Amino acid sequence: MSAPLLFTPLRIRGVTLPNRIAVSPMCEYSCDDGFANDWHLVHLGGRAVGGAGLVIVEATAVLAEGRITYGDLGIYKDEHVEMLRRIVTFMKSQGAVPAIQLAHAGRKASCETPWNGGAAIAPDQPNGWQVVAPSPVPFKEGDPIPHELTVSEIREVVDTFAAATRRALAAGFEIIEIHAAHGYLAHEFLSPLSNFRKDQYGGSFANRARLALEITEAVRGEMKSGQPLFMRISCTDWAAGGWTIEDSVELAQLVKPLGVDLMDCSSGNNIATAQIPFAPGFQVSFAERIRIATGLLTGAVGLITEPKQAEAILQAGQADVVLLAREMLRDPYFPLHAAQELGVSLSVPKQYLRAFPDSTRRN
Repeated sequence: MSAPLLFTPLRIRGVTLPNRIAVSPMCEYSCDDGFANDWHLVHLGGRAVGGAGLVIVEATAVLAEGRITYGDLGIYKDEHVEMLRRIVTFMKSQGAVPAIQLAHAGRKASCETPWNGGAAIAPDQPNGWQVVAPSPVPFKEGDPIPHELTVSEIREVVDTFAAATRRALAAGFEIIEIHAAHGYLAHEFLSPLSNFRKDQYGGSFANRARLALEITEAVRGEMKSGQPLFMRISCTDWAAGGWTIEDSVELAQLVKPLGVDLMDCSSGNNIATAQIPFAPGFQVSFAERIRIATGLLTGAVGLITEPKQAEAILQAGQADVVLLAREMLRDPYFPLHAAQELGVSLSVPKQYLRAFPDSTRRN
């Protein structure tokens, strides 16, 4: 009997994931001026100890003003690298492949932390700053009006993604993910519901996709040929007249020759009034559609909570990797428990062998 696909290694360029379980990037809102700290070491390191094949660090801002909140992780200073390197070193010691998601929050930046309400903070208020966007239209009524980026400012943003990539690689990350989803800056340019520009960055699909393509080229240009590049997108806005799965397939076809290896398929969060049909695996069909249409590897994410559910997605050819978020918060040892349920002997730290007696020793 062959091993479950969930625990079959996956090689992407020069990197091999030991299994197909990935920790989805989840913001922790626990930084001061973008610096990672002991919380991140324990949080991310704990998921590596738990057996995840891939751990993607949370949306990490390429500019201070690109943070969602003042507590967001950043990689806009060389000084940010040292602690990130320490975290990466530990994750690698546990067998996990370390990845990082590079992000700019655009008009959804300058917010309060979620446990303090998450409201937008005006630029003249403590912990607030001027947000930017493709067009001077706020995410929701009552939010501060974004500054419409000029063409020269757009090019500066692209340059910051390149600089952030250099820092990420210096920290030892093996995979880079571009965040072009969830209503953040790249997604804002992609969607006709948030991009009303009349220049080369607005109007047609090609113009709205220009920033995402330029970021891709800039990031890929800093990477070695053996280093994989992912892109997370919102495959639909879930709103009439917005970004669609057909658009997502077209974007995937454009970024594939630019060096993107895997599309991380999420959805929504660009339109405050969108009605999203949350249900187990509700976004999996997007990963399947892009995988079949383009031949790209895809990752499925969204209310994937059970080992057999995750295995079924892979067996059906709907995705190549499953990404878990909240379930990994509830159970950092999901991969070890999944291995037990699916009858696989997974390696565990020697310190934990007595709790998983049928497993093999990791270190």
